[in-house]
Amino acid sequence: MGYSGIKAVCNKYNCPFEENFVLANRTSMRIGGECDLFVEPNSEECLIELLNVCRESSLPYFILGRGSNLLIKRFSGVVIAIGAALGAVTVDGNTITAGAGASLSAVCNAALENSLSGMECLYGIPGSAGGALYMNAGAYGGEIKDIVKSARCIDGGGNIVEMTAEEMKLSYRYSAFCENGFCILSVTLELIPREKTEIKAKMDELMQRRRDKQPLEFPSCGSTFKRPEGYFAAALIEECGLKGCTVGGAQVSEKHSGFVINRGGATFEDVMELVGHIKTVVREKKGVELECEMLIVDR
Repeated sequence: MGYSGIKAVCNKYNCPFEENFVLANRTSMRIGGECDLFVEPNSEECLIELLNVCRESSLPYFILGRGSNLLIKRFSGVVIAIGAALGAVTVDGNTITAGAGASLSAVCNAALENSLSGMECLYGIPGSAGGALYMNAGAYGGEIKDIVKSARCIDGGGNIVEMTAEEMKLSYRYSAFCENGFCILSVTLELIPREKTEIKAKMDELMQRRRDKQPLEFPSCGSTFKRPEGYFAAALIEECGLKGCTVGGAQVSEKHSGFVINRGGATFEDVMELVGHIKTVVREKKGVELECEMLIVDR
């Protein structure tokens, strides 16, 4: 497969690229094989041209954020990483606009510094603003859909368009971006003024709950499974006696059964075998079909 067009765009914008790039260190699970070509665009213009070349040349491509909800074996194509160069955060009154590459922590801290409330539930999630919108990230009773106003995106024709929150069709761990192929450039959030001390106290409280209940000391994809209607995945897994269940370096966390962790040296195959075992046991014992929350890539 030829990547001369991609390399030409990178050279034009002085954007680094690397062939046969190992993806493990770009995911929170610390698992990942090679992609053919890894690129981290340094401007919106560069990103648009990279996407145009991929589409015009029928090159497989994958948009990578901070890799916090991703289990990847390998990718035969171009991985385009949306990083800090596309992560500017600006505040205008009660609204915050965050580049897709901005970390959620940076956006939450910007809200705190400007006494704006509404992001506290997202504090501590190790994702990016773009990734959070893509999957409608949430925790502790809140989701990004509660505060998003609009987003700038690159559509399938390479045009920059703005989408309203309604057009994004946000629901539990889903957005229209999961299907329409648009690439998120920035997210605008509408927040509520509140005393900084109150915001800080809520952020600290929720962060402490994460530390107390979640296995943050181990690599993971966060919650492995979506919440089944009427149930909690972690409770089902624990009731089935699967807490601590291990395959190779992958383990159902002994601290929180909803997390499959990498205890050290876990492979893609270890995780997939363990996930398959969990799904089978829960189906047989509880009659509930678990669905993975993490994105699984092997192509």
